[in-house]
Amino acid sequence: MDVINKTFVKEFILLGLSGYPKLEIIYFAPILVMYLVILIGNSVLIVACIFNSCLHTPMYFFLGNLSLLDICYTSSSVPSTLVSLITKKRNISFSGCTVQMFFGFAMGSTECFLLSMVAFDHYVAICNPLRYPIIMSKVVYVLMASGSWLSDGINSVVQTSLAMQLPFCGNNIINHFTCEILAVLKLACADISLNIVTLAVSNMAFLVLPLLVIFFSYMFILYTILRMNSATGRRKAFSTCSAHLTAVIIFYGTIFIMYAKPKSQGLPGEDKLQTSDKLISLFYGVVTPMLNPIIYSLRNKDVKAAMKYLLSCKAVNHKTK
Repeated sequence: MDVINKTFVKEFILLGLSGYPKLEIIYFAPILVMYLVILIGNSVLIVACIFNSCLHTPMYFFLGNLSLLDICYTSSSVPSTLVSLITKKRNISFSGCTVQMFFGFAMGSTECFLLSMVAFDHYVAICNPLRYPIIMSKVVYVLMASGSWLSDGINSVVQTSLAMQLPFCGNNIINHFTCEILAVLKLACADISLNIVTLAVSNMAFLVLPLLVIFFSYMFILYTILRMNSATGRRKAFSTCSAHLTAVIIFYGTIFIMYAKPKSQGLPGEDKLQTSDKLISLFYGVVTPMLNPIIYSLRNKDVKAAMKYLLSCKAVNHKTK
C-alpha cells in the first residue's frame, strides 16, 4: 500500500507563469483574442473548403484538415491555460493531463504530415501537371490524409501510454502551461530510457521524414520554376508555394527554437530561461494556429474569392427573408 501511495498521482499542478502574476494578467487578453481568431478563422476556412466547389481540390482538402487540426489542438490546451491565468486554478486531473498530452502530441505530428502532403501536392501540380489528376485522385488524397490522422493517433497513444504509466513518486508539479510530454517525463522517478528511445524514433518518422519530403519537393519545384520560360508562369508558381512555405517556416522554426537550443538547467538565470522556454511554447501553441488561416487566405486568391462568394450568398439570403 505504501508503494502505491508513493507512485500514484491523482492530479498535476501546472505552474505556467505562477512566478509572474502581473504577466499572467497581461497575457490573458491577447491569448483569449488569439484563441477566438483561431476558432473563427479556421472555421471560416473549413466552411469555404466544404461549400465552395472551386476549392474541392487536394490542396484545399489538406488545408481544411489543417484548420480542423488547429482547432482541436488549441481547444485541448488553451481554455485550461486561460482559466489558470485568470483564476489561478492550476490543477489538472490525471485523466485530463493524459487527454491533453495525447492531443498535443497527435496534432503536432499530424500537422507535420499534412504540411508535407501540401508540399507533395505542389510538387505534382508544378512538376508533373499532366499526370496530376491521376496521381492526386480523390481516393489517393483522402487515403493520404486518413492515414496521417490514424498513424499519428496510434503513435500518440503509444507515447502517452508509456509516459503516463511511469511512477511519479508523488511529484506532480509540471513547470509548464500544459501536460507537454517532456515536462511530464521530468517528474518520473524511474528509468525513462524506453521513453527517450521511442520519442527519438517517433521524431525521426513523424517530424524529420515529413521535413525531408517538404525539402526535396521544393528543390524539384525550384528547379522546374527556374527552367520556365514564362515570367508569368514563374510568378504564379512562386505565389502558389509562398503561403505554404511561410507556414512551414513558422511551424518548424518554432519547433527548432523549442527543442534544438541548449537547455537551461544548471545555467545562470535558469528561472528566466525556463520562463522564456514556456513563452516560446505558448507562441507555438497559439500564434502558429492563428497565423495559418490568415497566411493561406491573404496569399491565396481562390480562398479570398470563396469567402467573398459565401458572404455575398449570406447577404442575398438575408435580404430575401
